[in-house]
Formats: sequence, C-alpha cells, structure tokens
Amino acid sequence: MTQFHEPATPILEVQHLKVAYQQVIHAVHDISFNVVAGGFTVLLGANGAGKSTTLKAISHLLGAARGAITQGDIRYQGQSILAKEPHTLVRAGLAQVLEGRRCFPHLTVEENLLTGTLGGALSRAEICRQLEESYARFPRLKVKRTQCAGLTSGGEQQMLAIARALLTQPKLLLLDEPSMGLAPQIVEEVFALLHELHQAQGLSLLVAEQNAHAVLPYAQDAVVISSGSSIWQGRATDLIDSDVLSDSYFGARETLPEAI
Repeated sequence: MTQFHEPATPILEVQHLKVAYQQVIHAVHDISFNVVAGGFTVLLGANGAGKSTTLKAISHLLGAARGAITQGDIRYQGQSILAKEPHTLVRAGLAQVLEGRRCFPHLTVEENLLTGTLGGALSRAEICRQLEESYARFPRLKVKRTQCAGLTSGGEQQMLAIARALLTQPKLLLLDEPSMGLAPQIVEEVFALLHELHQAQGLSLLVAEQNAHAVLPYAQDAVVISSGSSIWQGRATDLIDSDVLSDSYFGARETLPEAI
C-alpha cells in the first residue's frame, strides 16, 4: 500500500525576488526558495552572488543601503511581509545575525546580550533566566560577561551575536556568513551549535554562507544562487559530491543534478 506524506509547511517563502540599489543597480534578479518550518536551509553562492541582499530583503533591512524590492513577494508564516518594519518582524519571531557580527564594542558582553531583550515584554526574572540559559549554552560568554565585547575574539563575538539574537526568541533565525574571519575549529563549533539548536529546539534556520563544505554536513536543504538568481534547490546531501557549486562559483556550465 502506497503511503502519501503531506508536504512540509514552509515558514518562509521567497517568490521571484528582485532587488535594486539606488533604483539602478540590480543585485538580485530572480530568486525563489522555501524554508521548511523546523528546517535548516543554507543559501550558497560565490561572493557577490546576492546572498546578503536576499537576507536583508527578508529582514526588511535594505533601506539603510538605499536598496528596495522591485518585484516578487516574501511570505513569513503564510503572510506577505513586504510592508512590515524590521522591529515588527523581530517581534513576530524573525531575527537576523548580520555579516560581521555587529556587536557593540564598548559595551560589555552582558550588556550586548541585554540589547536582545529590548522592546520585549519580559519581566526582570525572565530576563535573568534567559541570560543564564545563554551562559549555559555559551560558557565562554559567561567567563567574559564583564569584558567589553570589542576585546573578545572573533569566535566569541560570533557566539555573542548568535546568543543575542536567540534572546529575541526567534522562530526563524537568519545568519549571514557566520564563518567569516574565523579559524576552522571555531567555524566547526559554530555550525555544530546551530545544528544542536535546530535539532533540540526545532528552530528554523536560514544560513547564507560561502564556505559550502563547512556548512553542508549540518544543513538539511540547500539553495544555490548565481549572479543574483536561484539556480537549484534540493537536499544538502545532493550537493556535497556534485558539480553545482563549482559551476556557480567558477562559471563552469555543467548539467545540474535533479532537485528533490
């Protein structure tokens, strides 16, 4: 007897997205993909392919760089979010860790973490409880809690940025190039931590990353973009031994594997 499985519900749907900066520089031409609720999706592509622009479009952060969505739709939990403001999206459970970590260097580690609770309706006791959870998850941050964030290592700052985003209690967490500037051992720690959060808490993840071989072993699904367009989406395991990544990074024209 044949068994039929209902398709997984997407928490995020990006539909034929186009983005331009200053109304003339077209950074994204046609990007479409879904992120399954509770899934771990990686957005792969060479430097300049449009990964960061796509994440900023989802989080409604394009305006700071004079960018705008010119076509397409972005749906979060089934509703279009094109008209939503960034703070509204954060309160709805969509948070982003920006490229370069963006910690406040002159604030302490703990003060940086507390910025993740601003704008919420948490009691002091709840904030203290969440801080202790963060320190349990990131023991290095507890040791450095009174130190200025600018004096911590790159890996510690990346963990701080992730911990701060988690304090907003996201349903979907976006991360832009989390491996950038980190030693290989720290990169492995970061992705192992994200995998653990995904597995233990069911957190939905969308990670834009250039270091494909570091992230693919942890991801479930992958999207490959090239020159501002999505060219493939399927299971992450199908990319590990395929030519799709070399095609998109170096311009070779080969037959793409069939996406699932």
